[in-house]
Amino acid sequence: MARLRKHPILAAFGALLLVAVIVVAWAAVVVWRAAHHDDASEVAHADVIVVLGAAQYNGTPSPVFQGRLDHALLLWTQGRAGIVYTVGSKQPGDRTTEAAAGRDYLVANGVPAASVVVLPVGHTTLQSLQAVAAEMRRGDLGSAFLVSDPWHNARLEAMSTDLGFRGYTSATWTSAATSEGARGQGYLRETFAYLEYRLLGR
Repeated sequence: MARLRKHPILAAFGALLLVAVIVVAWAAVVVWRAAHHDDASEVAHADVIVVLGAAQYNGTPSPVFQGRLDHALLLWTQGRAGIVYTVGSKQPGDRTTEAAAGRDYLVANGVPAASVVVLPVGHTTLQSLQAVAAEMRRGDLGSAFLVSDPWHNARLEAMSTDLGFRGYTSATWTSAATSEGARGQGYLRETFAYLEYRLLGR
């Protein structure tokens, strides 16, 4: 303690480091807890089901995207909502969008085309959810099941609240991210993404 008093800059740095560690640990706990809770276990129905986009290859969903779509399909067949939103733009060189690829997959697996709303918007989660919020306002809708990978749940919940609708997270555990390494990377990446959104709003 006496040494720290003699070196106030060192003491300040140590205090800042401690605060940073506590904040990161708090975010990690929030992300972990949200990932292991499925709102569909408590909420029977919402106005819509939203499938967050992921990579697609010339209209074919990637394994990660297919896992999300299959979970959305499960919710739809259970009667959890009568409308499914698919979201996501396209990367340079793509012939179609994530949203369109998602719609085609769902329709091919039994969802009526009239029940799928395509929102080909968003290179980020926030951009996609902003498009979802705008579409829901146009339809006077207030709640949505949000389908993505589990580690996204905390950020999806925060964003939906900030955008003015009730977001119930129901994640897939059957995407390509099944190895411990891939899941660990997902939790680590999302811990800092959650902090970035909370601190900077993006």
